[in-house]
Amino acid sequence: MNKIAIVLSIFLSLVISERTVAQSSTLYTGAVANKKHYQAIYILNSSEDKKINATLRNIKNALDDPRLKGKLEVELVVFGDGVVAFYKNSAFVDQLLALKKNGVLLVQCENTLKERGINKDELIDFISFVPSGNGEIIIRQQQGWAVVHP
Repeated sequence: MNKIAIVLSIFLSLVISERTVAQSSTLYTGAVANKKHYQAIYILNSSEDKKINATLRNIKNALDDPRLKGKLEVELVVFGDGVVAFYKNSAFVDQLLALKKNGVLLVQCENTLKERGINKDELIDFISFVPSGNGEIIIRQQQGWAVVHP
């Protein structure tokens, strides 16, 4: 009886191991986008070129994700040091224009402009303005938007 129990125990452990290997070898392809519409607000509050590029690239990558194609609404809210991305002579104007053409809403915090004495005429002309960048994030999050801060 003891030998039968040992053999049975070994057999069961092999079966369990085989199932575990089979399950772990299944390729995960990511979450399924089963909703009709998604919304994401991206935060940019840094003047570092690396951070600005990363944020703009992240937005483009989300828009290009085949699971989200035609389902994604995106807003980029800029405040604090991030305002440098929106200057007319910024190195990011072409990237921003491309995002705008892809339907991305580009918004600048007016509090930042007031605090820094920046005139709206100094910024690219295809952006919008909100009273407060933080207020925009709070409202959007409560509306169910995903908040992304690369």
